[in-house]
Amino acid sequence: MEIQRDGEVAVMVLRAGRANAIDDAFLRGLLRLFDELESSDARAAVLTGYDTFFCAGLAIPALLPRARDTLRSFMMLFESAMRRAFTCPLPVVAAVNGHAIAGGCVLALQCDFRFIADASIKIGLNEVQLGVGLPPSAMEPLRFHVPSSSLAAIAIEGSLFEPAEAKRLGLVDEVVPPAELLSRAIERARALAVGSREAVAQIKQALRLPALERMERQSAQELETWLDGWFSPAGQERLTKVAARLRPKG
Repeated sequence: MEIQRDGEVAVMVLRAGRANAIDDAFLRGLLRLFDELESSDARAAVLTGYDTFFCAGLAIPALLPRARDTLRSFMMLFESAMRRAFTCPLPVVAAVNGHAIAGGCVLALQCDFRFIADASIKIGLNEVQLGVGLPPSAMEPLRFHVPSSSLAAIAIEGSLFEPAEAKRLGLVDEVVPPAELLSRAIERARALAVGSREAVAQIKQALRLPALERMERQSAQELETWLDGWFSPAGQERLTKVAARLRPKG
C-alpha cells in the first residue's frame, strides 16, 4: 500500500495481494496508510485500489479455519481499521475501480463520497447470503450514508449491484467512465479541501458523533452475535462453499 500525491490531495492506493482480500496484513496496512495521511500536510484524500481491484472483502479461505477467539481478535482489528477510516479528520473520496464486495463495500462506506467506475463490477453487502450479519462498522456508516428506503434492499436482501443500480439506491454518489475515475475523484476531493483542516475535522466529528456513540455501545455484543452467525452450522456450510470457490485452482 502506498500514498501518492496530487497537490494537496493524497491518493491512497490499496495494494495487498490477490483482489485486495482483507486479512490481518491488509488491515495493518490500512491503519498505516491513515497514520501516514494524518501526519502529512494533505488537505483531502482519495482511496482506491490497484489495476481492476478495489477490495473483494474478507479473505474467507484464510479465516475459515480460525477458532472463535482468534477470529474475534481479527474482527476487533477489522472494526478498529474501519472506524479509523470513518473518523478520519480529512475528507476522503472512494474511487471504486473494481468489485467492492462485503468488507470491500464496508470500506467504501467509511469514506465521505463514493465514485464508481462504469464497468462490469459489483458493489454490495452480501453477508446475509453467506449466513453472517453486519457488524457495527458496517451498519452505522450504511445508515449514515444511505436513504432508509434502500436499507432493506442493501442489507437484508444482500444483493450485489451494478454501478447504475448502486447509484439509484444511494450506495454510491457518482458513476463515471473508468478512464476518468481517479481524476474525477481527485477533483471532488480537492473541492472538499477548501476549508481549514481544523474546521473540516470538527464538522466531520460532529456529523458522525451519533453513529460513533452507537458503535461504541453496540460493539461488544454485536461482535459476539456476528461470531455466532459465522460459527453456526448454516454459516459454516455456506462459508465453506465460498472458500472452495475462492481458493486458487491447482
